[in-house]
Amino acid sequence: MRPWEDLRRSGKIGKTPELPETLGFYDLSAVRREQRDLPADPSLTRFICAELTRGYFLEHNEAKYTERRERVYTCMRIPKELEKLMIFGFFLCADAFLYIFTLLPLRVLLALLRLFTLPCCGFSGSRLLQPAQVCDMLKGLILVLCFSMMHYVDYSMMYHLIRGQSVIKLYIIYNMLEVADRLISSFGQDILDALYWTATEPKERKRDSIGVIPHFVMAVSYVFIHSILIMVQASTLNVAFNSHNKSLLTIMMSNNFVEIKGSVFKKFEKNNLFQMSNSDIKERFTSYVLLLIVCLRNMEQFSWNPDHLWALLPDVFMVVASEVVVDVIKHAFITKFNDIPADVYSEYRASLAFDLVSSRQTNAYTDYSDSVARRMGFIPLPLAVLLIRVVMSSVKVQGALSYTCVFLFYLGLVTLKVLNSIVLLGKSCVYVKRANMEDKLFEKPSTSSSSSTKSPSKTDPSRSKHIKTNKRLLSQFSETPSFFCLTKTKQPPETELPEPSLSNEGEPIEASELKHKPPKNDLLEIDRFTICGNRID
Repeated sequence: MRPWEDLRRSGKIGKTPELPETLGFYDLSAVRREQRDLPADPSLTRFICAELTRGYFLEHNEAKYTERRERVYTCMRIPKELEKLMIFGFFLCADAFLYIFTLLPLRVLLALLRLFTLPCCGFSGSRLLQPAQVCDMLKGLILVLCFSMMHYVDYSMMYHLIRGQSVIKLYIIYNMLEVADRLISSFGQDILDALYWTATEPKERKRDSIGVIPHFVMAVSYVFIHSILIMVQASTLNVAFNSHNKSLLTIMMSNNFVEIKGSVFKKFEKNNLFQMSNSDIKERFTSYVLLLIVCLRNMEQFSWNPDHLWALLPDVFMVVASEVVVDVIKHAFITKFNDIPADVYSEYRASLAFDLVSSRQTNAYTDYSDSVARRMGFIPLPLAVLLIRVVMSSVKVQGALSYTCVFLFYLGLVTLKVLNSIVLLGKSCVYVKRANMEDKLFEKPSTSSSSSTKSPSKTDPSRSKHIKTNKRLLSQFSETPSFFCLTKTKQPPETELPEPSLSNEGEPIEASELKHKPPKNDLLEIDRFTICGNRID
C-alpha cells in the first residue's frame, strides 16, 4: 500500500497535506527520501526545479485576501458615491447662491413695505421687524454698498497688471490667494454671524457688544475685501486662459495634483473626511463661477463672437476634468489608507440634507444660506457682488426691449430657484428618512446639565405623539414634495455629558488626561471651520 493513497482516502491531504506538492503532482522521490531518512543533496538543479514547481494555498489566509478584494471594490465605488455627494452639494450651493439674486430682493422689499406702512397700520408687538427681516435688510444693504464700492475698482487695469508678471510669480500669487480665501472665509462668517446676532438680540438683555454700526462696518469691509480677493483670482485665471503657450494654466492645473500629496498620506477620521468633502464641494462650485466670469470677460472683448466661445471650451473642460480626477483619486486613497467604507458618503449627504430640512421648519433658528456657509465654507455674498459687477460691466442694458429681457431673465432665475428648492427639499426628506434622522429634527434643547443626561425613554408622551405625527408628515413629503414646510420647531440635538472614565482600580481618570483626547463629535455638529483633531499618531 502506498503511503499517499491512505492520506487521500482519509481526506487529510485536502486539509493539511504532509507530502510536498509541485503544481498538482506529488514528488515521489521526496517521499522515499523521507521514509529512508536520507538527507537531500543540495544542488542548483534541485533548487531551480523547486522554484519552478512549488505551489502555495491562498485559502490558508482567506481573511487577508478577502479584505484586499473589498478594498478594491471600495475604491471602485468611491467615484460613484463621491459624485453623488458632489452633485447634491453643488445644487445646495447653487440654491444658496440663487437666493441672493432672486428671493432676497423680494424679502427686502417686503421688509421695507412693512417698515413704511407700520405708522399707518399701528404699532403692535415688541418688534418693528422680525429677526429674519432684519437680517435680510442687512444682507441687502451690504450687497448694495459693496457693489457701489466695487465700481471704483478697475477690472481691466487689474488684468493688465497681473498679465505683466512672470509665470512663476503668478503661480505663487494664485497659491497665496487660495490660502487667503480660506482664512478670510473662516473669519468672515463669524463677522456676519456676530452682526446678525447683535442686530436681533432681545432688547431686555444687557448687551455686552460694541454695537450694530461697528459690526456692520466690519461686515461691509469683509465682503468688499473678499470680493477684491476673488476678483484677483478670476483675473489670474483669465490671464492663464489667454496666455499663448498655456504654461500658466498647466501649472495651475498641476497645483491640484500637489493637493493629493498633502492629503492622502495623513490620518483621516470620518469627521475630517466630511470637512474635506465640504471643502471640495465649495471649491468646485467657486471654480465654476470663476470660469463663468472668465468666459463673460473674454466674450465681451471679442464682441460676443460665438467662435471664440468654442475656442475657450477645451480649456474649460480641462480645468473641470482636472478637478474631478483629483477629487476622485484623493478620496479613493484616503478611504483606502484609513479603512473608511464608501457608504460614509451617504451619511455625509444625509447630514447636508438634514440642514436643508431643518431650515424649512416654521421656527428654524438659522437661514439656509448661513447654514451652508458654516458647513461648506461657501459665503455667497462676495461672489455675488463680483458676479453682478462683471455682468453689469459686460452687458449693456439700453432701451425698453433690453429691460424687458432683463425682467424675463429675472423671472427665469426665480423659476429655476423655486424648482431647484422643491427638488432638493424632496430629495433631502428622502435622505433624512433613509438615514433614520427624523427624531433629531424634533429633539428639545438641553436647558441644563441635568436635563441633558436624561435618556430618550423618559420623554413626554405628548411629545412622542408629536414626533410620530411629524414623522408621518415627513414620509408623506418625501413621497410627494409640495410647497408646505414642516411645522415642528427645529431645535439643536441634545448633547450628552461624557461619563467619567475609570481606571483599573475603579478610580476616575484625571481631567487633564481626558483633555488631550480628540472629541468624537456628531456630523451635525461639524462646521467647515472646526479642527477635528486631524493628526498622525
